[in-house]
Amino acid sequence: MKNSTCILLLAMAVCSVGKAQQKSFAPVKSGSEIQPFLFSVNTLTQGASFWNFNYSGSYGESVSGPFGYNGVDQHFALKGYFGNRFTLYANLGLGLENGGSLRSAQQAEVIRDFFGGKKLLGPRLGLGIGVSRDYTNVKSLFSRITGSLDALNWRLTGNLRLEKAFDSNRDEIDLVTSAGFHHRIAGGFFAGVEAVGEDLEGFWDKEEAEGGARLLIGPSLNLVPENSRLAFSLCGGPVFYATRSIVPASGAIRELQSANNGYIVRAQVAFSLHN
Repeated sequence: MKNSTCILLLAMAVCSVGKAQQKSFAPVKSGSEIQPFLFSVNTLTQGASFWNFNYSGSYGESVSGPFGYNGVDQHFALKGYFGNRFTLYANLGLGLENGGSLRSAQQAEVIRDFFGGKKLLGPRLGLGIGVSRDYTNVKSLFSRITGSLDALNWRLTGNLRLEKAFDSNRDEIDLVTSAGFHHRIAGGFFAGVEAVGEDLEGFWDKEEAEGGARLLIGPSLNLVPENSRLAFSLCGGPVFYATRSIVPASGAIRELQSANNGYIVRAQVAFSLHN
């Protein structure tokens, strides 16, 4: 009788632990899927069809924007799900010149998942098109390929962006790629790594218009507090030139605005507009 009682209690304890673990590792829908990475854009799904507003800023050593930001860069973005596997992502960048005047850069894009994208977990592959205007008033047309693989306690996202600037002093095509990996540590806290490669055409074009190919790799964190509309992301690491161009850098919109090898740290606060 005692043995039967012990076995029953043990079974109940195992079931309770299993349920607790299942609850603690359930998909976090309050905002972690909205924009968890700093340098890669992911698409939204029906399971996370939330509109959100986010602010991000960065600081780096030996980092300067095209207007002398003294290492500081600021961005405001709006992201949302249109339905039928369409995602909108719009971004506004602000910069203050040494003389005190304010300038801005804008970009907006629409991405559609053509593989997956109907549920929160699993693989999805998307293709988007967008337009941008940089700080020097040069307009561009770009296309982005997105790929994501989301599991219960980890996620992987990557981008490949092709950009055509309508200016005779710019490259024919700019190539930017990025990737990020997060693993759930506990609840809504994820940790991992991000990598970025910008203006990769600098590997074969000595007159690459943005100064050469730049690379970044560093740790990445994402926190979504329980029952909160807020989400927080942080990423940073060394920025270095893999190649050098003989042409001075232009004012194209770039995440890694580094004049020399150094480092950059970017932080983001996202606010979900979903009730």
